[in-house]
Amino acid sequence: MRRLVSALNKVGVGGVFIAALSCTACFPALGALAATFGLGFLSQLEGLAINTLLPLFALIALAVNSYGWSQHQHHGRGILSVLGPIAILATLYPLWQYGWSTYLFYVALVLMLLVSIVDLLWPATRPCHLPGN
Repeated sequence: MRRLVSALNKVGVGGVFIAALSCTACFPALGALAATFGLGFLSQLEGLAINTLLPLFALIALAVNSYGWSQHQHHGRGILSVLGPIAILATLYPLWQYGWSTYLFYVALVLMLLVSIVDLLWPATRPCHLPGN
């Protein structure tokens, strides 16, 4: 089960990045990065990526990270893991009209990437509970 959760987490994070790379008008820095990697063709899928794929992958990452948090009970790590997808969804819907929401989106992407790297290097384990506690 742990491998499935880890794989779904990587799918969610990777999907968020691919969907974000396809929106050159919304996120110019990511558009430049996509063009650098030869992924400029993704801009043709901008509407689908932003309206459908990005929220879907953010929801997958949020669900998987919430499940992992409930299983492992590492509260600091759990908060950091759900904060990124929540910020992505907040940026897409209620906060889209504000100019600073793009910066929030970038911070959320970096946070999701860092949490994913930390999860790969130091996987979470369930804390030991001593009998009688």
